[in-house]
Amino acid sequence: MISKIMVPVAFSKYSLGILDFAAGIAAPLGAELQVVNVISDRDVEAINKITEFGYKVDSDKYLEIVKKERRESITAMADHLTLPDDKVFFTFLIGDPTTELLRFAEESKVDLVVMGIKSRDIKYMFAGSVAERMFRRCPVPVLSYRGDDVAERLRKRIHKHIIDH
Repeated sequence: MISKIMVPVAFSKYSLGILDFAAGIAAPLGAELQVVNVISDRDVEAINKITEFGYKVDSDKYLEIVKKERRESITAMADHLTLPDDKVFFTFLIGDPTTELLRFAEESKVDLVVMGIKSRDIKYMFAGSVAERMFRRCPVPVLSYRGDDVAERLRKRIHKHIIDH
């Protein structure tokens, strides 16, 4: 039974669609929606590097601002969901995105992960991406979301590369 669904949100143009899709799965099941965003440790390292060059940049202040901005964005995206408030949770993590998402999935005992893909080329759809690593390493099912425009683009590529040859 699916009682907890994790939705990694990276604020791409597909994030709202991914969230809606996952909520559509969660609602009839009465499942919780765990909306997760990872602040990459590379971003924090870059801030710390800038500080080493003498610029006055506070990584703690940076993280505070980023979390606030992202929470506002996620809240705005989730406002129209029809799930009860006690079924939607937001979490911010800091670190390597794949590592943190896998850790969260395991520690939170999620039953399903719903996430999107970004690549434009069907041959390299997953290569090097967080989604690809999640598909290979995640102990629970990972469902790949495709918006209408992505689906149409992939259909065209399939026809061009496979069916038309």
